[in-house]
Formats: sequence, C-alpha cells, structure tokens
Amino acid sequence: MADNDTAAVPDPIRAGIASGWKVVDLSKPGDHATLECDVAIVGSGAGGGIAAETLALAGLSVVIVEEGPLRSSSDFRMREAEAYPDLYQESAARKTADKAINILQGRCVGGGTTVNWTTSFRTPERTLLHWVRHHGLAGYAPQAMAPWFEKMEARLSIAPWTLAPNENNAALARGTAARGIASGRIRRNVEGCANLGYCGVGCPLNAKRAPLTVSIPEALSRGATLVTRARAERLVIDRDRVTALDVRGMDASGTTPGTRRLTVRARRFVAAAGAIGTPGLLLRSSAPDPHGLVGKRTFLHPVVVSAALMPQRVDGYAGAPQSVYSDHYLDTLPLDGPVGFKVEAPPIHPVLAAITLPSHGASHAGFMKAFPNMHVLLALLRDGFHPESPGGVVRLRDDGTPVLDYPFTPYLWDGVRRAFRAMAELQFAAGATKVMPIHGDGTAYATDQDAARAIDGFALAPLVTPVVSAHVMGGAPMGPDVRRAVVDASGRHHQIGNLYVVDGSLFPTSIGANPQLSIYAVAARIAEGIAADLGPVRAASR
Repeated sequence: MADNDTAAVPDPIRAGIASGWKVVDLSKPGDHATLECDVAIVGSGAGGGIAAETLALAGLSVVIVEEGPLRSSSDFRMREAEAYPDLYQESAARKTADKAINILQGRCVGGGTTVNWTTSFRTPERTLLHWVRHHGLAGYAPQAMAPWFEKMEARLSIAPWTLAPNENNAALARGTAARGIASGRIRRNVEGCANLGYCGVGCPLNAKRAPLTVSIPEALSRGATLVTRARAERLVIDRDRVTALDVRGMDASGTTPGTRRLTVRARRFVAAAGAIGTPGLLLRSSAPDPHGLVGKRTFLHPVVVSAALMPQRVDGYAGAPQSVYSDHYLDTLPLDGPVGFKVEAPPIHPVLAAITLPSHGASHAGFMKAFPNMHVLLALLRDGFHPESPGGVVRLRDDGTPVLDYPFTPYLWDGVRRAFRAMAELQFAAGATKVMPIHGDGTAYATDQDAARAIDGFALAPLVTPVVSAHVMGGAPMGPDVRRAVVDASGRHHQIGNLYVVDGSLFPTSIGANPQLSIYAVAARIAEGIAADLGPVRAASR
C-alpha cells in the first residue's frame, strides 16, 4: 500500500487531538507540573488500556503515563526500518541479560497490542485450573472467567478469521494434516481488515481493534489525560500507601531521559507497564517485598524457529500474519511433564527474517535470496509448570532500567530439541525442499531423516541456538498467599492498599498461548473491582 493510499484513511487519533483530548508530550519543553486524579495508570497496553477505559466509563478521572510515543494510522507506513526503533522497546532488540534471548515488546501508546499479530486465544482451561489448584485462584476458574472473555471479545471484535490463510499458514495446515495432527484456525481482533500482513509495524487502516483504536480513545473522550514519552520513575510510598508517582520526560527518540518532570497524585495507582516494566517500577520504588518475590518467576514462552524453502512462492509478508496453529504438542503432554509447545506460522518480513536467520555467510545469503519461497514455523514453549522451569528474574541495571535474566535449563533445551524435530517434520510434510532449524551455522537439510539426525546431535546452548519471545508474564504474581504472591486475586498489592497490578505480571505461570486476550479479560475484571471500590461518584478531595 502506497503512502498516498493511507493518507485517505481517517485518523481518529489526530481527529481526537484536534477536538481537545488531553494529551501531554513530556519530550517537549515545560515546567514541572502536578496532576491530580482518581486513578493513575502506568502503561497503556493490554492491561493499562482496558483499565483506563473501564475506569473512565465509571466516571473516574484517569491519568495514563506511557513511556513511548503516541502514533496512529497516519504514522504507520508498513516500513520495518521506521517501526522497530519508534514502536518497540530497544528498537526491537531488547535482550535478556546474557544477550541470548531477543524479546519483542511494544513501546508506544497501546504497547504490544499496537504491534502484535492480532492472535487472540482465551487462557487455556488447563492453565486456569492449574491456577485454581496450585495458586489458590478460585475466582479464575474457567466458568468464572468466561464472561470476561466474552466481554472483551465483543468489545475488541475478536472473531474467527474467515478468509483463506496465506501460504505460510496454509503450509502449516497441510503439514499437520499430512502428519495426522490436529490444527485449528486463530481468531483475530480485527474489523475491516484488508489482509495486508503488516500488523507488526502498526495498522495503517485502523483495522486492529485494540487499546490504541478502542480503549484509549474512549478514555480520552471521557476526560482522561494521556502523558506520553514519560517514564514512571518511582512510586512514592508512605508506609502502606502510594502518595504520588514521579515521572520523568524522555527525549524525542524516547530512549534517553530528559529534564522535564511530572508528579501525579491519585487515590489509586495501577502498574500496567508489562512484565519487565512493572517489576522494574516496583523495584525502583523500593516497594515492600517481604518474601523477595518481585521480578522472580518471570516467564517468556521461549520461542525457537525453523525456516524452510518451498517449491512455490510463499510471500509470507502478505496476508493475515497468523491464522493457523497446532496445540498437538501441548495437549498430548501433562502440564508437569516434558515442556510442551504451541506451533504457529509467523509473518516473514525482510528485516525480521534477516536478523533471525543464523550466520552471515552463504547459507544466510542463500535463504534471503530465496525470500519469496521462504516458509517459517515457530514453537512457543509453555514454561512455568515444572520445577525445572522456574522462569527468570527481573533486576535493575545501574541506571535503574530493568533487565531480565532468564537461564535455560536442560528441561527447556529438551523441549527445544523436540520442537525442532516437530517443525522439520511438519515442513517436509508440507512439501519443503530444504529445512533449516535456526541454530548454529544455519545448515539446511534436504530430507526429514537428515534433519532428524542433525537435530539429535545439536549442541544446544545460549547464543548458539537463537531464542526469541514476544510474551513476557509473571514477576508480580497474584494469589492469596503472601509468601507466594505479590498481589491478591483482586490485583491489589498485598502490602500497599492503593496499588494494583493490571498486566501480564499477574500470571503465576505462563499461559501456553498468546496472552493479549488473557490480559484484556483479567484487566477488565480487576478494573471493574477498582471502580466499585472507589464508588460511582468522584470524590471532591483525594
């Protein structure tokens, strides 16, 4: 789609700003100011966006603090080189402490929901039942969560994708059928989608129904204030209450702190900065943590990738990014057994492919030359249910920014090896002429047998076997036991009465599926509880 095509698309964000929405860009010069409100929310993604809308609809005054910029359809030009530094944490190159895992996270209004691939799954029932039995979350049983899923599905137009899958996803369907393995169609949060395939760099048509296009505009139209390029540095805590939020402006790039300051005072504070950002905020604030839980048991759904060449064109950059999946390798394994994995077919864009393919030599160049025929599968490992899958730890660097340390255990490497085997089998079954598991020097194999023998001999190791993730969960888990949980089942901090966590940090394990719908549903539930606690009438004093 050319720039002049998107120019004709109405931009509700720019129209809203022109109508008088309260949006403050802290990268611009200004004096130190103080804002007062009923609820201050740190983060505008799946959790923060839904919380802002819910609370504003309840008649409460809301301030949303977002570290990234406010971008909209007019800014989304389907160009990776522009989108990654502008819309992602650390230019889409955020890594774990040892640099072994690349973590894709949004850093813009809407957070990851602005740049994700629209894949929408409910939390698997097995996961919810595990939380009930092992983490005391009786209120999160499948039947209790169903109305919240239904509400968010209706609000965000989450429905089955009825168009035929693109060739990248169709190949996964063929491979599973040939192997006698079950697969399914993915539901997507879209309305008026033109099947462009560039969801990961921002939708130029406003077809993605998410906080940027739905929840944040609703909150702003009801008087909320959005503060952008604004880093929440710390919560000011006095005994068992937060009294203020200290905010620092960022520069125009959004990466370097500036000099402008802001103080936000509120009756309630919501941490929704994501499962690296929220633990980081709690650690910077020296929030009470008597059992040393903050930042611990942070999970990633570690992902490994397998590339293949097909005899026909795949053009994996075009069409709905993800529309087919298989849970066969999850459903056939117990939660506390060998690590299971979900198989999906991600979009294939040139920059993303080039930085993911291993090596820099002939094998890399050969695959990039054959880019139109490239097929890719990913295996998303379900971590957090086994003693040998304890997750990682969020810590603070010397400058106060958070970083995740996520060590790989032999248990996880076993899952990686099985995932490589499974993906190669599926790709050959779908008609691949070569398969290259993303490992080592990037050797490609011409037969399933050759691939299997090689994979069995892989010396799997950090930095040798590339691992990626776009799903971060845990680090401030919920539960009734203060020895195992940072917040209770209502999202309220166990030691701080007016502080809530409303994002993926809440999950006591990973969920085994793309998490956006899970976060939406949990956020709606918690936010309605906050609104009920504050009451329908805005208090005159705070």
